[in-house]
Amino acid sequence: MRRILFYFTTLICSALIFLSCENANKEPKQTNRSFLVPMSSGNPYEVMVVADDSIWEGYAGRALDVVLNKPLKGLPQEESTFHVSRITPDNYDRITNLFRNIIIFKIGREYSEPRFRLLRDEFSSPQMIMTIQGPSVSEVSTFITEQTDFIIKFFSDEEINRAAREFHDEHNIKFAKKVKDMFGCDFYIPVDINKMKIGDNFIWASNDALTGIQNIVIYSYPYATEKVFRRGVYIALRDSFMKANIPGGKPNQYMATDKNHVDVKNITVRGEFAQEAIGLWHMENDAMGGPFVAHSMIDTINNRVIVAEGFVYAPDKMKRTMIRRLEAALYTLRMPGK
Repeated sequence: MRRILFYFTTLICSALIFLSCENANKEPKQTNRSFLVPMSSGNPYEVMVVADDSIWEGYAGRALDVVLNKPLKGLPQEESTFHVSRITPDNYDRITNLFRNIIIFKIGREYSEPRFRLLRDEFSSPQMIMTIQGPSVSEVSTFITEQTDFIIKFFSDEEINRAAREFHDEHNIKFAKKVKDMFGCDFYIPVDINKMKIGDNFIWASNDALTGIQNIVIYSYPYATEKVFRRGVYIALRDSFMKANIPGGKPNQYMATDKNHVDVKNITVRGEFAQEAIGLWHMENDAMGGPFVAHSMIDTINNRVIVAEGFVYAPDKMKRTMIRRLEAALYTLRMPGK
């Protein structure tokens, strides 16, 4: 298989929240638990739904299935945002309630309006349980459709935060030290991404795997004006760094951005401005390519922009979990003095 030339041989707490249409985007409130819970089962971005046949095969179940299987942006082939499984209430027991992400339907006239009830680490850790409750199937199905973005963001953010905490506790120490030395930043990436190439104002780390290659890069450039955050300027700067630092197997091969498949938006990370870019890359004069995700942040002390990016090359594999794992690492990036 062709490969990128890499210069190598080859907390226990609980939250209970009630969210209706009016307050569905409020931050969860947390209360401490006084006992330990077992480790959760399931893989990242897997959701188990608890619903009987009539609900799951009806309007409410179909509405939720559409939400959870919404295609994830920025991938070369269509992949759903979550992997979904379903069990009936009769099979929801002391084993299945350990699953990391659970959605439960509760429909009955005892509920005055559709709302979410959220529990954190109730039976295992890490775990989020979302109960969708309401007086009727039609009202619940409408509520689910209206709250599509909240449902996706809620479970996605939980997975991102879980992985970021894990990387903070256990990470590639050599990479973290090199980033600190070169950029003055804190940045924690997975332990298995342990091959490193140092360039001019550029670090490239990779797991250098035979399949499912996962990569992290970090680089910087001067912050002159806000124009550096324009989509076209970002792409041009990215291409200049990648051409100089990410070669292919032949002299005329180098990484470039697929300009027709890049989404750029402003986000907030720990209260600080950041720009997120999600898109596709390719190798010029070659068939290699894949997804990438990047965060650009302002280093106010040194008046520069620091960019951290994760990209994947895995032509024979599903890429959702790999690219989201790298995305989680980007959230550990802290600017000097922060």
